[in-house]
Amino acid sequence: MDPYWKDEDAGLYLYLGDMREILPALDVQADLIVADPPYAETSLAWDRWPDGWPTIAAAHTTSMWCFGSMRMFLDRHDQFSDWRLSQDVVWEKHNGSGFAADRFKRVHEHALHWYRGEWRAQHRDTPTTADATKRAVRRKQRPTHTGDISRGAYLSEDGGPRLMRSVLQVRSMHGRATHPTEKPLGIIDPLIRYSCPPAGLVLDPFAGSGSTLDAARQSGRRAIGIEADERYCEAVARRLSALTLPAA
Repeated sequence: MDPYWKDEDAGLYLYLGDMREILPALDVQADLIVADPPYAETSLAWDRWPDGWPTIAAAHTTSMWCFGSMRMFLDRHDQFSDWRLSQDVVWEKHNGSGFAADRFKRVHEHALHWYRGEWRAQHRDTPTTADATKRAVRRKQRPTHTGDISRGAYLSEDGGPRLMRSVLQVRSMHGRATHPTEKPLGIIDPLIRYSCPPAGLVLDPFAGSGSTLDAARQSGRRAIGIEADERYCEAVARRLSALTLPAA
């Protein structure tokens, strides 16, 4: 199957079509899938859930981050029966959307990490924040509720690296987006770095604006994207081509 666009040197490939048809035909195994499917929460024509896609995805990887809302995951929990849930991350945006005037304004989305097989077999790099100026070293005692797990004291360097929190504050693409649900690189990059080894393969079955492919390349990974709307395939091709340096 010929890709819509490719950069073989960078290991980037983009395919046009429904992922339920394209992905089985590719016969590829990815280190990680990053999926941002339609949530099916509006009456917009493009906002339609592709039935069965999580099962298809399960045949092509053992690790997947999937964006969505709580409603989306609860309404379709049975479609994730091939997967086990490891953790969730909350993306807190600087603004959000409200579909009803009598509810809290939603300024967040969820990214759930699903896996298959044994957890110890999954690739994962400890997610830490950027190093800051270290000011002091203190020895802390672990809270008693941790029980016998790593009981004892541990070192804490004020200003030093810390585990990333599960709530990530990243500005949305409002006013800059080329796709209605475009995700900023700042929310995708840590998910890729955590779950995909360097030079590994990331697959995005709903490529949209190409943010996942862009983030994969900038982090030293290869990537395959699938997008059903040719308008956005064109936009992704332009975006990624702009990142491609001309031959010397």
